[in-house]
Order: sequence, then C-alpha cells, then structure tokens
Amino acid sequence: MEPLDLRRAVVAGRATASQLGLQVDDAIVIHNSDRVALRLVPCDVLARVAPSGHLADSEFEVEVARRLTDVDAPVAELDPRVEPRVHLRDAFAISLWTYYEPVGSEIPPADYADVFLRHHAALRQIDLDAPHFTDRVAVALREVNDREQSPELPDSDRELLSGTLSGLSAAISSDRDDDQLLHGEPHPGNLLNTRRGPLFVDLATCCRGPIEFDLAHAPEEVGKHYAGADDGLIHRCRALNWAMFSAWRWRRDDQMPDRGHWRGEGLNQVRAALDRCGLV
Repeated sequence: MEPLDLRRAVVAGRATASQLGLQVDDAIVIHNSDRVALRLVPCDVLARVAPSGHLADSEFEVEVARRLTDVDAPVAELDPRVEPRVHLRDAFAISLWTYYEPVGSEIPPADYADVFLRHHAALRQIDLDAPHFTDRVAVALREVNDREQSPELPDSDRELLSGTLSGLSAAISSDRDDDQLLHGEPHPGNLLNTRRGPLFVDLATCCRGPIEFDLAHAPEEVGKHYAGADDGLIHRCRALNWAMFSAWRWRRDDQMPDRGHWRGEGLNQVRAALDRCGLV
C-alpha cells in the first residue's frame, strides 16, 4: 500500500482490535503489499488488513481457516478471543489471527513434505466451494492480454506469458480425476516454522487442482519426499506458477515491493522452468 493508505490501514487494524477488547499499544508492520499484516502488541494478534474491495477474499479466507481448524489442519488459527469473522472499518476489511513467533530456520524438505501430506489430508475432509486453479490462471491471462492493464509488458514477453499460461493450464487440467482442494500458494513465505511446528498461512488462495500444483510452490527437494507425486507434472506446474507470478508483477497497479527486480526475475524463472520441461 502507498504510505497514506498504509497509515489508514494501521489505524483501522488497531482500532478494530481495541474496540473488541484487546489491548493494543503498538502495531508493527509485518508485510505490506496489496494488503497489510500487522502484529498488534501486547495482545499479540496478527491483523490482516485489506481494502474493502477484497472483502470476499477475506471472508473466504476466514471460512477456510474455520473449517481447517475443525479438522486439526496445520494452519494458523483465527484469534480465539474474538468472533471469527471479517470486520469492516474505514474502507478496510480486517481479520484477526493468532500471532505465532517464528522459530528456527529453513524447514527441511522432509518436514515440508510431511506438513503438505497432513494439510492435503485435512483439505480432503472439508467440503468447500473453491475455484479451480485454472480460474486463477484465466485472471492472470486476462491481465497479460489486456494492454491497458499491463502497459509496460514488452510484446515478446507478453507473447511468452500468454502462451505459457494458456498452454500449460490446458495441459495440466486435461485430467481432473485426481483434483482436490489445495492451499494454492504454499511457498516458503506462507509456511511458518513455529513452536507448534510448521503452519500454513495466507489461506485465501485455496483452490482445486492436482497436488503437484501445490508442490510446485515449494523448494524442489520437497516433491521428492512426497509419496506418489509426479515429478514431471511438478515441473510443468512450476513453470505455470512463475508465469502467473510474472503476470501479477506487470499489472499496472501491482504494489509488490521491489517490483522492478521481480518483473525481470519472474520472466527469467519462466524461461528456466520451461527449459527444464523441454518446452523452449
């Protein structure tokens, strides 16, 4: 968020928690992108604050968290001291979560695979109306193909992303027999190492698809520890994921920090992933 919007988001997050009876003396910005994550102290709440236009996404995330907590999934939980819902304040949608102090360092591949197995098993236990991963690809493809939405994307790179998104989406989704609910974006930044063990966060990306779509977000060694995973499909999903990531970075209104760097790096990763699949 821009500085003015960020200040308003912090005020809204603090005021919401205080109004609900939680003690808030300070707010620490943990993450600032299209939405903001705040650590509120001393109540130790993680407030996720998004523009109210993202209300549906915030409500979906809360519902996913509620259902997964009920089946003991390895996910971050909503704060138990307040009602599990999204609050609206000053044009922001605010949800309140348990704050987990990070511990240790990088999660070993075998442990990463184990938490994947437990998370996917929990996802199979809940009934949820979630989009297919191809729906998300279609949104990225529209951004790439619309020059008004991605005016700075060079023509050659636009062609690369458009072809990758459309071609791989169709190829990967041709057989949906093994599709199930997924996290959607379980990259290392969305898996916290806590005293309770690894926990997935950022649940708004929940979608349906093959488990390889999730595994493609993790470090490459993780898939080798996940029994039954299709290594070739993981590589194709990784190329698709990088193409989606790149599509978001070229959006006119993208607010990811260091966007200029990630625009170039994303395209480099797309080409490398396609080369790995023998598709370049």
